[in-house]
Amino acid sequence: MSLQGYKGRLKDILLQANCSVGDDVVVDTDSGIIEGIVMPRYQYGDENNLVIKMKNGYNIGISYERIKGLKLVNKGKEPSFTVPPKPTTKSALPKILILGTGGTIASRIDYRTGGVKAALTSEELYHLVPELSEIADIETKVVFNIYSENMTPKHWSELASAVADGIKRGYDGIVITHGTDTMHYTSAALSFALQGTPIPIALVGSQRSSDRPSSDSAINLIGAVRFASSADASGVFVIMHQGPGDEKLAIHSGVRVRKLHTSRRDAFKSVDTEPLGFIEENKILISKQIAGRGKNVDVRSFNVKNNFSDEVSLLKIYPGFDSSLISKVVDSGAKGLVLEGTGLGHTPSSSFEEIRRAAGKGVIICMTSQCIYGSVRMTVYETGRDLLHIGVIPLGDMLSEVAYAKLSWLLGQGYEKKEVEEMMKSNLVGEIGGRRLLW
Repeated sequence: MSLQGYKGRLKDILLQANCSVGDDVVVDTDSGIIEGIVMPRYQYGDENNLVIKMKNGYNIGISYERIKGLKLVNKGKEPSFTVPPKPTTKSALPKILILGTGGTIASRIDYRTGGVKAALTSEELYHLVPELSEIADIETKVVFNIYSENMTPKHWSELASAVADGIKRGYDGIVITHGTDTMHYTSAALSFALQGTPIPIALVGSQRSSDRPSSDSAINLIGAVRFASSADASGVFVIMHQGPGDEKLAIHSGVRVRKLHTSRRDAFKSVDTEPLGFIEENKILISKQIAGRGKNVDVRSFNVKNNFSDEVSLLKIYPGFDSSLISKVVDSGAKGLVLEGTGLGHTPSSSFEEIRRAAGKGVIICMTSQCIYGSVRMTVYETGRDLLHIGVIPLGDMLSEVAYAKLSWLLGQGYEKKEVEEMMKSNLVGEIGGRRLLW
C-alpha cells in the first residue's frame, strides 16, 4: 500500500479505511462531501493536509481538522507516467534534430518535494506531442539533462559540437530544448560559436512543466519545430510565447533577448529592439531582415568554433560595492571581467584602484549597463572618463549576459589581448544594436 508523503494522523485515517494513493474516496468534511482520488503528498508540505484530485481535474487540500470521515469507493492505481507510443514519421518532411538539455520543458512534478524535476527526454517530448509528426521527420538526442542554472561554458562547448554534428549530417534545422533560467546565455554563446550556420537553430523552453494544465511546453516546441523546418532563416534564435495567451510566439535573436519575468509565459523579450518575427496560426511572419538558409553551402565543411574560457567573471555594481571582489576574481585566475555598471556605465570611485590593478595584470575589463534599456556612454560624467582612462572597454547596448558569453568565447579562441579588446567592441553577430554609443 503506497501512502507517499503521508504520516501521522492522516496516515492512520487512510490505513483504517484501507486507502492508498490512487484510490477513489469520499471524504466527509465539516462543509460537505468531497469525492475524488487520493494523490501523493509532498514531503515538504503540511503533513495535516489530505490531497484529493476532484472530478474536475483540480487538486484540493483538506485539513485534518475538517475531516469527519473517509470511505473507500474503489481501489485504483497510483498515479504514474507512461510515455505514449511514437507517432508515425513521414520521411518526405523536413528533417529536424531535437537536442535535449533538460529544463522545465523536459520536467514533471516531483511528488516527493512538490517541485519539478528533469524527467522527460527529448524522445519522450516527441512522443507526447504527436503534432510534430505532421511538421517534420524528427530525430532526438539527449546532450545532457540538467537544470539550466547548472550550465557552464563547458556545456556550451559540448552543445555547440552536437549542433555542428547535426549540421554536417544534413538536418534542415535544429531545435534545442533548454531550461529558461539561462537560455539567453546559451543562445548568445551558440551565436558566436556557430557563426555562418546554414540552417536555423532554435532554442525553446517552457515556463510551466509539461504535466501542468497551463503548460506552454507543447505550443513552444511545436512553434520551434515549425520555424526550424520551414523558415528561410539561418542563425541562432529563441522561440517563446509573445503574450500570456497561446495565440502568438515570438522569434528572438539569440543575442538580443533576455528573460524578464520569473514565471510568465511571455518572460522572454527582445531588448532595445523588436522581435525578428512571429509564429501565429501556424504561419511564420518574419518582420526583420535576417540571413536566409545557405541552400548551396557544403555543410560538411562547416567549421564550429566551440572553445569557451571559464576564466571570465560577471560582476554587478551596487551601492557599497566591495571592490575587493575584483581582486578576488583576478587572483583566482580570471583573464576577463564584465562589469555590469550603473546607469551609463559607472562604478564607485572606491573601486578604481582595484580595477587599475586588474588592468595592470592584463585582465580585459568590459563595461555594460545594468539598465534594461539604453546604451553605455562613458564620456558624459567624469567617473566614466576615469574608467576609460584606466582601460575599461565600453560595450554600447550589448546585454551583460551576451558580453559574458562573448568574452568567454573570444578568450577560448586564443586571440591576443589586443584582438579580443577590438572584437569586443565590434558587432560580430548583431549583439550591438543601433545606438552604438561607445565613446
